[in-house]
Amino acid sequence: MTHLSSAVPASSAAPAARELPVTGPHLVADAAQLRARGISTARLTARCAPGGGWQRLLPGVFLLRSGRPTTEERLHAAVRYARRPPAGRARGVPAQPTSEESRDPGTVAMITGPAALALHGFPLEGPVGSLATAERYDVLVPRTRRLRSTAFVRIVRGAELPAPQQVTGVPTAPVTRALADTVAELSDAGAVTRLLGRAVREGYCGTGALLAELRRCGLMNRPCVLDAMETLLREDRGVAEERLYRMVEESGLPDPAWNVELRLPQGPSLGTVDAYWPEQAVAVELDTRVHRPGEAHEPDATWTESARKRERLELLGITLLHLTPRKLRDAAEQQSCVVRTALLTAADREPAAYVEVLPR
Repeated sequence: MTHLSSAVPASSAAPAARELPVTGPHLVADAAQLRARGISTARLTARCAPGGGWQRLLPGVFLLRSGRPTTEERLHAAVRYARRPPAGRARGVPAQPTSEESRDPGTVAMITGPAALALHGFPLEGPVGSLATAERYDVLVPRTRRLRSTAFVRIVRGAELPAPQQVTGVPTAPVTRALADTVAELSDAGAVTRLLGRAVREGYCGTGALLAELRRCGLMNRPCVLDAMETLLREDRGVAEERLYRMVEESGLPDPAWNVELRLPQGPSLGTVDAYWPEQAVAVELDTRVHRPGEAHEPDATWTESARKRERLELLGITLLHLTPRKLRDAAEQQSCVVRTALLTAADREPAAYVEVLPR
């Protein structure tokens, strides 16, 4: 199991605060910060020479003490390296990052991958633990940034960046993005399955949010990722079915026919639904879908097929309600009201066509 330690070595006590050109919880600064504090290039070079008391951790990033840098200092240095203003930007840089700087798309950077998972408290083992102990930190930056991986920093670029979270003072990618960037580097299918499964089952993130992030990062075309998510979605469906049963029972709704296929007499199938009230012609379908490469998997195609099914049923006078596992988990009472309203207003609609109700 891998943890990130940030203890300062006892042998490298920090200099007195009055001697430092920057203040804060760590002694990491970049060249722009030091220039803003009146530190000349010559003085900086002298301080980083043997016996000078400072050291260069990364290009343009310095540790203002001697001794081995802590994990926390290396993490801050990695982010500071990636947040340096792009070439051509005005050289006036504040001594400490401000909220405005953090929102500037040109300077956004955050720890991601295994190091981010460790910061979130995620236990890392096996191949993922090996990545985390490699003393090389993944830093997520906008795709347009011209930065090179160097020393203990590996630059990861993204077209869409999430808002960073402050974890122990370190700008950190949310769990779902950290998982996606970790999975992108794993070739062991078993490790991918265990990692994603543990993240969902132990409550670090939800299946839906994880699926959305994996899609956003273009990872759902990898068979091992797809298989892992299908397993989680099946588990999600089982839990959602239990919640649907409980919602119907606890809210006093009439009992439906469970898990049935609707079919026109001597005609084609109209599809399957999770619950159906024949007298009111109201159906409920749990929406837990994942698509394999080669199938219609773009959002527009997915919703088009869903809309077609709804349209076919509604042309026959059948109301189809889509409920998601998240809605059943977070707003079961509201969902029961939606179903109850559909049942109560059935008399106001035109009578539905007769359909056969068969076991799924």
